[in-house]
Parts: sequence; structure tokens; C-alpha cells
Amino acid sequence: MDTLVLFILLILLFIQWTAALAAEEITWTYTGLVGQSEWSDYFPDCGGTAQSPVDVITTQTKYDPSLSPVTPLGYSQHGNQPFTLYNNGHTVVTELPQWMGLGGLPWLFTAVQMHLHWGNGGSNHGGSEHTINGESTEAELHVVHYNSELYPNMSAAMTQKDGLAVLGIFIVTGEETNPAFDNILNYLSRIRHADQKAFIPAFDVQSLLPKDLGRYYRYNGSLTTPPCHQSVIWTLFHERVQISMAQLLKLETILYSSKAEEKDRMLLQENYRMTQPLNHRVMFTSFSAESGKELSSGEVTAIVIGVMCGCVGLAVIIRFIVKTIRFFKLLHLETVVVNSSTSSWDVLHNNRPTPMPRTKESEKEKEKKQDMALNSTSEAEKKEEPLPSPHNEP
Repeated sequence: MDTLVLFILLILLFIQWTAALAAEEITWTYTGLVGQSEWSDYFPDCGGTAQSPVDVITTQTKYDPSLSPVTPLGYSQHGNQPFTLYNNGHTVVTELPQWMGLGGLPWLFTAVQMHLHWGNGGSNHGGSEHTINGESTEAELHVVHYNSELYPNMSAAMTQKDGLAVLGIFIVTGEETNPAFDNILNYLSRIRHADQKAFIPAFDVQSLLPKDLGRYYRYNGSLTTPPCHQSVIWTLFHERVQISMAQLLKLETILYSSKAEEKDRMLLQENYRMTQPLNHRVMFTSFSAESGKELSSGEVTAIVIGVMCGCVGLAVIIRFIVKTIRFFKLLHLETVVVNSSTSSWDVLHNNRPTPMPRTKESEKEKEKKQDMALNSTSEAEKKEEPLPSPHNEP
């Protein structure tokens, strides 16, 4: 009896072992025979109830004031050792040194690798795995860490509920080039085909992250690729990172999901999983709804320009009002002066003595004046006559 039970157990273990080997050997894809809809047939965890990615519905999130800002540890201390860039046929992976870690979580997490997800530049404009209120961005960066406080390595941690912590960064396109992403994108031509690796110069990984690490969404989920273990503490940053259209074009057109020896080359595109049901999970936020409104760089620029124009307009209006007030003050003063001058003239004019009217002189007065004039003339003549000479006296 004991032998039979042991035999059955051995058979079950053998079946599980062969199934695991078969799963490891299965080449899954995002579309095709072993596409997303078939993942759960070969990888049971992919059909779980706590899968990722998800659509973040901001009106259904819950603010948690205890969520502290995420703290990158050693991200900028890249040292002199080069990084390894790897095309695994599903994405481009940058392996990270073990001294990089992540704080601000219940445990200490050690960095393992980071990778990207993107679209194909088509009309659907998809690319990111997570979405916000049903809207995706052009690409998404994932930085993967394992719980080094509880588990010895990535393999042991990835099957545990609290084993992994992944940072999700939304990537959008704009006019300016992002130099930080060139540390990866400029070397994609060295790993164009699946299974190719290349060494690249080490760089500051924190330069890839948004500046604001204090506002984010937090939920429990899974790996977004097979085997889809539900072991990830997700942190999705609210602030988005911008790259140029030329940089996105490199990401979408340089890499192949096929190997170099394969004749049929297949571009590595649309390597994002569709969003999964949130089910009964709670999406937490580290910021309140009032402070969480999304503002793009264009909106910020418009606000700044609007404020500047408003200030200029207000200054013009104030200047106009001041000038108008001064004008009316001067006009009032001039009116007062003119009225004052007119009033004084009228007063002086009225105080002038009224001129006496001229009357006709009487005849007697005229005769008196004539007699006086004749008398004056005769007296003058008398004075002018010469005195008589003594010789003429008789």
C-alpha cells in the first residue's frame, strides 16, 4: 500500500516537472498561436484574479496618506562597470547592478533589470501596458526589484506574494529629445535580433525616472508576461516622462523578435499586454484628488503664458486708469482756473466807475472860454511890444 502511494506521488511529481519544463520551452508571443488569450492555457497564473496591467480609474482610487515617496538607492552610482543590454525576443532588457535598490517600501528591494514596452506607431497609439482612465501612452518603462530582505534571489522571490516591486513610468512624446533615454536607444542596433547581447556604458538610471517620486498609484498585481506570477507590488508614477518622436521611432523600428539566423524577420512591436480586471483589488494613491490633476507640459506652458499675459493686461489697464484719472484731474484744474479768471475779470469790470456821459456845453460857457482865450492873447501881445525910447519923449 505504501509502495502504491509512493508510486503515485512520483508520477504526479514527474508530471509537474515535465509540465514545468514544457512551459519553459514554450515560446509565447503577444499575438499568434501562443498569444495573450492562450497564456493561461500554458501558464496557469496568467488566469489569476490579481493580474497586471490594469486600467487606473482615478475616481475609484483611494488616498492613503501613509504612502511615502519612493526612494531610489544607488541609482546614480553606476560606477565604471558597463551595463548589459539584451534582446530577449520580447523586449529590450538592461541588467542592473546589485548595489541599486529601492526604499520607501515595507522591505528593502534590490534592483534586477529594467525593460520597455511600446506600440507600432499605428492609429491606436497604444504602447503602455497600464492605462489611466482608459487612455494609454506611447510607451512604458518598468524597473524590476526583488525582496532581498526576505529572499535570496529573483528566482525565489518571484513566486512569493511580496517578492517583487516594479516601478512603472509612463512615456509620452514631445518636441525635445530626452538625453537619458539615448543611453539605451543609441545602442539598440547592436542587439537587433533576439538573444543578442551587448555591453553599453553605465549611466545614471535615476535620470530615466520622473522628478516627482512622491505622487504615484499603488496596487498588488503580477508580472505582465508569462509566467504571470502574482507577486508584484506595483508603483505607477503620476508624472510622465517625455521623449521625442525620433526616439520613439528608434524603439519601434530597430529591434526584431526573430533570431539572426531566421529568414523571416519580425519587427519587435506592440509588446504590451492588454489590461486585466482589477476585480476586488484596491488602487491606492499617495496624493489626494485635489492635488492629482494631470497637467501636461503644454498645459503648464499655456498657464504660464496666460498668467504673464494677464499680468501685462492688468498693468496696461491700471496704467490706462491712472492716466485717465490724471487727465480728468488736470481738466478739472484748468476749468477751475478759467472759471476763477473769468469771475475776477467780471468783478473788476463791475467795480470800474461808470463813465460819465458827455453833455453839450452851454453857450455861455463857450463865450467865457473864448473871452479868456482872447484876453490871454492880448496880454501876451502887450508884453511883446517894445518900450518907447527916451529920445522920443516930447
